[in-house]
Amino acid sequence: MADMILVRDAAEKWGLSERRVASLCASGMIEGALRKGHVWMIPSDAQRPVDGRLKEQKNLHLSSDMLRLPVGIIDYREIIDNGYYYVDKTLFIKDFIDELPKVVLFTRPRRFGKTMMMNMLKTFFEKSDENTSRYFEKQKIWGCGKKYRDYQGRYPVIFISFKDVKKNSWKETYESICNLIVNEFIRHSKISCSPLVSRKDFYSRIVGYKADRDDYEMSLKMLSQMLNEYYGIPPVIIIDEYDIPIHQGYLKGFYDEIISFMRNFFSGAFKDNLNLSYGFMTGILRVAKESILSGLNNLKVVSLLDKKYSRYFGFTSEEVRAMAVYYGKEDKIDEICRWYDGFRFGSDHIFNPWSVICYFDNNCEARPYWQATGSNEIIREIIRGADKEVMENLSSIVNGKSVMTMIDADVVYPQIKSDPSTIYSFLLMTGYLKAEDPVISPSGDYLCNISIPNKEIKYVYSKEILSALKDYFPATSVSGIQSALLCGDAVQLQKQLAKLLIQSVSYYDSAGESFYHGLVLGLCALSGDYFLTSNRELGNGRFDIQMMPQKKNLPGIIIELKAADEPENLKRLADSVLQQIDEKKYDTQMKSMGITKIVKYGIAFCAKDVEMKSTMD
Repeated sequence: MADMILVRDAAEKWGLSERRVASLCASGMIEGALRKGHVWMIPSDAQRPVDGRLKEQKNLHLSSDMLRLPVGIIDYREIIDNGYYYVDKTLFIKDFIDELPKVVLFTRPRRFGKTMMMNMLKTFFEKSDENTSRYFEKQKIWGCGKKYRDYQGRYPVIFISFKDVKKNSWKETYESICNLIVNEFIRHSKISCSPLVSRKDFYSRIVGYKADRDDYEMSLKMLSQMLNEYYGIPPVIIIDEYDIPIHQGYLKGFYDEIISFMRNFFSGAFKDNLNLSYGFMTGILRVAKESILSGLNNLKVVSLLDKKYSRYFGFTSEEVRAMAVYYGKEDKIDEICRWYDGFRFGSDHIFNPWSVICYFDNNCEARPYWQATGSNEIIREIIRGADKEVMENLSSIVNGKSVMTMIDADVVYPQIKSDPSTIYSFLLMTGYLKAEDPVISPSGDYLCNISIPNKEIKYVYSKEILSALKDYFPATSVSGIQSALLCGDAVQLQKQLAKLLIQSVSYYDSAGESFYHGLVLGLCALSGDYFLTSNRELGNGRFDIQMMPQKKNLPGIIIELKAADEPENLKRLADSVLQQIDEKKYDTQMKSMGITKIVKYGIAFCAKDVEMKSTMD
């Protein structure tokens, strides 16, 4: 019987990602592959199967000598070995070696190359029986001199990625994390029989699934000790997407459990660990205030607001232009900029790399590719709990305006509900906003102008606002209200609003004017043909909602609304608020801009009753 190797060994041997090899095993395409518990074992003499993804990409009409696009490929070796287009980010290594922080955390939005970068670092630093220098000899780092080349292949590496730990319960999450730890121990199976290693009993408990929670919490610390004993040099520890399970815990209700585990897990790996050379972490947010990372006095955090390393996550303008020229699509650069440019990392303009690659791969068809790569539940959660001021600002942002606000880089998930001021920090760090001209305040926070980066992200907002409303309102009601609103049909609008209130809104939720204001404002925000403003001084007063048309053939819309104590007062109140629009001259701005068709609505609410009056100039 042939010797058996692990998935990671086969992945290195064949130049494929570990996920791809595991998928090939599961689909029966690797002869002799056996599953033992949670681990696939592969005959050492097994032949690499034909990879169906390596077929020619036809969308760009590639010639035989052109590099293929690495759609969905995050394995650095696979990209280099199999002739994919690679945007060279290896100078990241030079910048790191020049600084040599003990432990560094990079926070970036999803799909901006974090996992690819960590995979590249693993390939560069890790000791291996294979000569892995060939993966870098044609890259920029190799021309930087012997000082940097001497770091290549120098360290054992511990590598764990939490990017796929997206479970619905703490039990499932804990099991998934334990499996990751077991697989990483098995990857370093050489240490299990060495007389140099002192804690082989610990190793056996882990790989035999006999370890308890304390063992798993201290597993990285113990593995780093064993690797140092075996190789005579402390390892590099790489943790990719560390906060994915934490995000999931917040959304699914096991936040406290995951926080408790991760606090000890990361502390063992990075805090005062004498068996550590360097540590790398990536994530979307820095979860510092929960003391997961705050106890790490050797941690350096590099967020998207920092200038260091700003060019290495995502594509720069020069890199996108070079890609367009390579594939003969120079005429598409303006469209690429409108859809996928606009992010600001440090002082650099950055493009979404996933979307740019998908754009070229789909024959330059502009679509919101990023939106489909993960959950946008953060936006939905924010919209559901937004107060009137937040909804007004989001509406302004969706309509192309910027908002000045403070940004806290150390936000934590529970603050979404308890502290509305953190909403913009969340949206910025997760990729839904961009920050311009950030100024550091004495408290360490940033004062920034925030706005939507590009057309793709505007689409995401519109989709998620509609989705959030559909959780409460039937889609037909939303569509009917919008249609009546834009057509100036007050009778139909009143009918649709009354139907919506009866079907969807609790009596106890409909007590105050601010509720109705937020409801109507949210419905108005869905129209992409208007600039929406709310509660602004104009004429001789302060209007409730103004919808300024972006196209000359559309009417301007002004809405004034009030809440009544008794249903019998609705008609009189609706008349009075409609009259208020004229008395206060709320149409002054529209008239000054040459808008001649203006629809004015006076709306009065009481619980689930509504009365409406309108006029049209």
